[in-house]
Amino acid sequence: MSEKKVAVITGSGQGIGKALAERLANEEFTIVLSDINEEILTETENEFRKNGFEVTSFIGNVAKPEDQAALVQHAVDTFGRLDVFINNAGVEGQVGPLTSADPKAVDFTLDVNVKGVIYGIQAAANQMKKQGSGGKIINACSIAGQEGFEMLGVYSASKFAVKGLTQTAAKELAPFKITVNSYCPGIVGTGMWERLDEKMMEHMGTKKGEAFAKFTEGIALGRSQTAEDVANLVSFLASSNSDYMTGQNIITDGGMVFN
Repeated sequence: MSEKKVAVITGSGQGIGKALAERLANEEFTIVLSDINEEILTETENEFRKNGFEVTSFIGNVAKPEDQAALVQHAVDTFGRLDVFINNAGVEGQVGPLTSADPKAVDFTLDVNVKGVIYGIQAAANQMKKQGSGGKIINACSIAGQEGFEMLGVYSASKFAVKGLTQTAAKELAPFKITVNSYCPGIVGTGMWERLDEKMMEHMGTKKGEAFAKFTEGIALGRSQTAEDVANLVSFLASSNSDYMTGQNIITDGGMVFN
């Protein structure tokens, strides 16, 4: 059994999830990587091992409750316990007006972004209750969970759902010393936004890069966000410094949405 705290991060083969995993690994967490993309997951695990991190990986689909339960069991079988579970996996879904939303695309977005969080909370909470020593569940929300954005209606709906799930789970799990919070990023220059930029070209008549520039031009701090910016917040939420915080959906966007 590892003496280090154990953190599970879904969707951690690349992008924000990988940055979160790397940050926690550098802070002496034992890491359980998880992703649906086996090739990318294997590459990231090998990279982490070369860097001297204590790591394992699990291929899974967050939209399947049995996969989420198996992911937690893998963490426990490998490292002995679970301390932090990060529901990071998510998809942008279909880009376009709500009036043309495709039913299959709607189902896919809600399956990953909403059901995935529900099943992750269930699996993590069940294990943390067994351990009896509390724990931290951290969900990926978004500024789109604070304010609806045009052409991203279904995605926004899914993230508003995450906000509600975070508050509900925090209330229900507080008696077990399990905190539940979420991080709400803004415009992060990852693969997701590259895809969004391309998809918005069809609906906004923009050229490559213009949609990204349009969404970032109003950021108060004058630049788009990096995955490391998000990791700064998640590092706090995973640490003992956030022990007295639960049910919060915290915005980290450089100054776009103001509460």
